[in-house]
Amino acid sequence: MKYYKKENDRLVCLLCSYYCKLKEGQVGICGVNKNVGTTVECLVYGYISALNADPIEKKPLYHFLPDTKVLSLGTVGCNFKCPFCQNHGISQEKKIDKSRYLSPKDVVTLALRNNCKSIAFTYNEPTIFYPYAKDIAIEAKKHGLKNVYVSNGFESSEVIDDMKGIIDAVNIDLKCFTQSYYKKELGGNLEQVLENLKHFKRNGIWLEITTLIVPTKNDSKEELHNIAKFIKNELDIYTPWHISAFHPDYKDLDLPHTSVESLKLAFDLGKKEGLKYVYIGNVNLGNNTSCPNCNEVLLKRYRFKTIENNIIGGNCPKCNYKVEGVF
Repeated sequence: MKYYKKENDRLVCLLCSYYCKLKEGQVGICGVNKNVGTTVECLVYGYISALNADPIEKKPLYHFLPDTKVLSLGTVGCNFKCPFCQNHGISQEKKIDKSRYLSPKDVVTLALRNNCKSIAFTYNEPTIFYPYAKDIAIEAKKHGLKNVYVSNGFESSEVIDDMKGIIDAVNIDLKCFTQSYYKKELGGNLEQVLENLKHFKRNGIWLEITTLIVPTKNDSKEELHNIAKFIKNELDIYTPWHISAFHPDYKDLDLPHTSVESLKLAFDLGKKEGLKYVYIGNVNLGNNTSCPNCNEVLLKRYRFKTIENNIIGGNCPKCNYKVEGVF
């Protein structure tokens, strides 16, 4: 795809749903895409701020190549401004360290060298460096690697369409279910994120959803119930929903840690709504995957690691149910 379009004397960036209309020399909301006269240049192309080999479960992706390693990378910059961001040191940073350049081939070589089965674009918002991520993903495909996006879900519709055949799985943060919280404190808007979730699903990209439960912000029974209902009614009951615990960070230092009761409330609401795969993450509670048909335990996990995988050829070993996901 072309990452911009011309509109009068401006170039419109097509990477995210802000569609920033940039004058020459102007940088978008993300801080890293700039109108340089004839094109919109992704200033972070090749310049990685964080790079690690992680278990895929840490993304979190529970139904995508379990018990494998993923090479995770991010740059600086973001199109959101979440006050609780755990990666604010890079996501809210505008200064680009250009001391080391990594080409797409360099990144894929690192993935192969570290026995990773996939590459994840994560840590900060990957849609703002999609030109770089796409080139890496295309190179990865040549070597049999899969590609993963961990995102706030505010991609442009053009990028979501361009991802088909390139990005294999996404984990999207559905941060709340109130427009005001998105608009005033986070960025983007709720309705666009919801539409994008449906768009990912229509495009056949494996989708898992994460909601960070932030005390006093998005932890009401009504709001959590609305998230569960949306997943059921607009996506499907087999879309995994990860419920994560908040800890004080960045600007939200005065809020308490998420209570276990809040996490269990969300879990129970999801299950009551009929969701088959609901997981409580990052607090050491049980988060195994069971067969929706016969309740056989398919995947046992401890923290961010799958310690037992009983799935055979994508199926339940007991009743032969085809388990939703990529195995």
